[in-house]
Amino acid sequence: MVKIFNRNTEKTKRKSLRKEMPPAEVALWQFLQNRQADGYKFRQQYSVDRYILDFYCPSAKLAIEIDGDSHFSGTAIQSDEIRQKTIEDMGIRFLRFTNQDVYENLDGVYERILKHLPPLPS
Repeated sequence: MVKIFNRNTEKTKRKSLRKEMPPAEVALWQFLQNRQADGYKFRQQYSVDRYILDFYCPSAKLAIEIDGDSHFSGTAIQSDEIRQKTIEDMGIRFLRFTNQDVYENLDGVYERILKHLPPLPS
């Protein structure tokens, strides 16, 4: 069986990305860490297949990406579309926000994330 989640080959890259998180990711992480999102555990810089997600909630199968300026060039847009489709084809729902969304409306971003989390079983 092929391992598709958090492959050991990506461990060094994931660790490096966690140390160098952009300010928008740091700001959102303050809302997601320690089960603050309705009791759901989110992981930062989590790999699925050959891709590393900014944030991932395994129990809700929810990926969250925060896109900076580099994501809006021609080739990056196409790469992001392929990446997102591949991840969604694995049954993972995908939310995408821009850095500006986080800087200008962090509460709104957090509320949108909460709306995509199913109620936890009692």
